Amino acid sequence: MEFKTKPQIALDLIDRSKANGIRVKAWTFDELYGRDGQFLDGLDGRCEAFVGEVPPNFHVWLTKPELIRKSKENQRGRPKRCPRLKRRDAKPSEVQNLATYSPSFTKQKPQRYPIKETAKGPEVWEVQWTTCWRKTHTDELVSKQCTLIVARHVLTGEVKYFLSNQVPGRAGWTLRDLLRVAFGRWQVEGCFREAKEELGLDHFECRGWRCIHRHLYVTILSGLFCARVRQKLSPSKLVTSGELLSMEQVRRAANVFIDSGVLAA
Repeated sequence: MEFKTKPQIALDLIDRSKANGIRVKAWTFDELYGRDGQFLDGLDGRCEAFVGEVPPNFHVWLTKPELIRKSKENQRGRPKRCPRLKRRDAKPSEVQNLATYSPSFTKQKPQRYPIKETAKGPEVWEVQWTTCWRKTHTDELVSKQCTLIVARHVLTGEVKYFLSNQVPGRAGWTLRDLLRVAFGRWQVEGCFREAKEELGLDHFECRGWRCIHRHLYVTILSGLFCARVRQKLSPSKLVTSGELLSMEQVRRAANVFIDSGVLAA
């Protein structure tokens, strides 16, 4: 087996998905993948749209840096490496500093967006955005124009930074589309939480590779079964209506059905 990092494994999975005919509008990911420039280059090279979270110390330019493509000799008579960035554009800025001090954000009025419905009401974030460029690990050195989104939680003050290789107003993309993708991870995280709490995803006591896979398969199939039952029996799809079945209710109903001996009969 060849060692690969999580971003490398993710690119392999994307290639396998595309080979199987799966197409997505955009990919989203957390900081672990967002801090990996080669992973972002891989998505750009595959012409895949993404809206991912990046760490506060991620570096970008708000104005496109200039490249020097013609080689010149230095003082020792050796040719300088080309292409390269001009010295004044060599250092990009951290996104957290740009959000605090850059006029692109300080002079921009935040827009409020309700992201999701929770048991305590809608979760609202204040959003600001601007276009930017990031450094690549390819010969281009500078990426195509990107979008930097800064989101602040209205109640807690938590700040998230998102980067996308799509720009609002182009190719049919809007800011709301980017935010829908950026905050779409909470649904996936909710599925993992339900699988662990209700279906025993984390209750495996085995060491064999095949045994672990069997346990994962059974758990995932159980989750799909519960989701189908929930979708079929719920009279409403609105989370706030109080009529949407919970995963716990579906699991308890399935347990009662199995214990009743109907399947055995």
